[in-house]
Amino acid sequence: QVQLVESGGGLVQAGGSLRLSCAASGLPFSILTMGWFRQAPGKERELVATINTQNGTDYGDSVKGRFTISRNNAMKTLYLQMNSLTPEDTAVYYCNVASIWGRGTQVTVSS
Repeated sequence: QVQLVESGGGLVQAGGSLRLSCAASGLPFSILTMGWFRQAPGKERELVATINTQNGTDYGDSVKGRFTISRNNAMKTLYLQMNSLTPEDTAVYYCNVASIWGRGTQVTVSS
């Protein structure tokens, strides 16, 4: 069974940090480009970051310089280190590969 399970979300003050994890199962993790997306209330889902099989990365403009995506192929886990968080980062964060989505993890940043 293909599954993506996010964790690590929570409530943090502005300027703080969080590290999200996405545990994958049932898929060939090491040969796939993985990504993080987020969706804030009333807004469309947007790209946060992607990482390919060569560890090449791409970031949405709003998170460049603050967020870092990484992967551990042996553990089949995707990570998102989020620093210098602002209230505008408040959203549900989703792990993604191809057409597969996790259920998301809530990140709330208080001012």
